[in-house]
Amino acid sequence: MRRRRPKWLNIMALLAALVLVAAACGDTAETTEAAEEPAETEAPAETEAPMETEAPTETEAPTETEAMAEDFVFGMILVGPENDRGWSQAHREAGEYLEEQLGAQMILIDKVNPADRPETTVEQVAADMIDQGAQLIFATSDDMKDGIQLAAEMFPDVPMIWSSGDSAWADGKAYRDDLPNLGNTMGRMEFGKMIAGCAAALTTQTGSIGYLGPLINDETRRLANSAYLGAQYCWENFRGEDPADLAFEVNWIGFWFNIPGVTLDPTQVANDFFDGGADVVISGIDTTEALVRAGQRSEAGEAVWAVPYDFEGACAEAPDICLGVPWFNWAPSYLDIAQSVIDGTFTAEWTWFGPDWSDLNNRDTSGIGFVRGDGLSAETSDQLDEFIAGLADGSINLFVGPLNYQDGSEWLADGEEATDFQVWYTEQLLEGMEGASSA
Repeated sequence: MRRRRPKWLNIMALLAALVLVAAACGDTAETTEAAEEPAETEAPAETEAPMETEAPTETEAPTETEAMAEDFVFGMILVGPENDRGWSQAHREAGEYLEEQLGAQMILIDKVNPADRPETTVEQVAADMIDQGAQLIFATSDDMKDGIQLAAEMFPDVPMIWSSGDSAWADGKAYRDDLPNLGNTMGRMEFGKMIAGCAAALTTQTGSIGYLGPLINDETRRLANSAYLGAQYCWENFRGEDPADLAFEVNWIGFWFNIPGVTLDPTQVANDFFDGGADVVISGIDTTEALVRAGQRSEAGEAVWAVPYDFEGACAEAPDICLGVPWFNWAPSYLDIAQSVIDGTFTAEWTWFGPDWSDLNNRDTSGIGFVRGDGLSAETSDQLDEFIAGLADGSINLFVGPLNYQDGSEWLADGEEATDFQVWYTEQLLEGMEGASSA
């Protein structure tokens, strides 16, 4: 577990040191003067009265809220490595954003999962953080549901956030009205995945796209479906192709990232996609194996591309064949939550935040972004702009029926627009997609 020292503590320490040095110099001068016998001198000549000067302005004392922010400590529990260039790093950097904006202090622990820390539970980590002074806890994975709910029961006076959860959604399936200190927040990554799917469909030369999925649940199904819908739309409307001619296959590895001996190897799954004819792989896992493997195969002369996930800097792993990355910007949401705790106005809410369409990658305002990669051609980039503009103004709405589930059952009737409830609790992959809808 790592505890960060805020910048203001370093500054205060330096000022204190300077004050001590100045005081020491002053004491020495006074002692020397006192030891010497002053010689007789002539009376000083009269001098002009000193010029009047303005009284020094008083420095404003920090407000109570500012002082509370500087003393504010929060805990950040990550499911994967803090530098995974994916999901966990995106959360860590949001925590660092809070430190910068508030002068707050973050206590961070990563790799809180059954493989890396089999003897460590989320509730234990939360308790340790609270013992160290944490006034707010972020549990940042769907996998942490049971642990953070137990922690909320154990510490009812400590605000907590279960990112990606639905325990505070009064209209949801898993509402816990007995946990008034546990809120939820999640980004509308459906838009980011639609953009990723569009980029893939505009780029593919084989008409075959692979989707590298983590484990199977409502969240991962709805995001895979979103990528498929974005790919279908752009394949048909920008390329003029028959939607039936676009292959879109999903393969799930079994967890958010690779656990040797437990999950499928994501590198091997990416290889299988490419060997099977796909030339673009969209990643839905926390880490960048698909992009790395695509880069290696591209260097060997293959025409392949990839779309990573979660973290704005992910394309750096293989920039030349990266089409772009849909990324989570947790900073605005986390800042609002932390400020509410500082102000004493925190309430356990369920928030599903979206992009700032006027400035998609604005760190201060946009919850969902899309950073373009060097693998996008100029023509494709222009078409992607048109697609994004349609999503922004509502002229393109991909969650409108008729849409069927994979087994042929109706999800949305003709002309029916999906509600948040229908999107959040997606029961199957959509008709036309290849791959499993349940584990």
